[in-house]
Amino acid sequence: FVRRITFLPKARTFATAVEAGGVSSLVAERQAVMEHAKATASLWKKISIYVCIPALVLSTANAYRLMKEHSEHETHPEDVPNYSYLRIRSKPFFWGNGDHTLFHNPAVNK
Repeated sequence: FVRRITFLPKARTFATAVEAGGVSSLVAERQAVMEHAKATASLWKKISIYVCIPALVLSTANAYRLMKEHSEHETHPEDVPNYSYLRIRSKPFFWGNGDHTLFHNPAVNK
């Protein structure tokens, strides 16, 4: 058998005392933290918009410029010699002429 205790305290314990201004120190500290959080979030939002996005645009433009500059003077590699151990077919493929894979691209592949 368990007895229930029905005793209720007549006063609140562990309550925060309110100072003379009407705001407790805990509430004031929480408000200060919230204001600091708003200011910090605003700062990082401005940094993201005014620093990161232009930096991304500039770095993308620079990478594109370098790629175009490199592709203008780049020569295509020479074809690989037709070695006897490459492209061995023990039996023909059952599509097309039988010598090319399903994903053969005549503009790129031999």
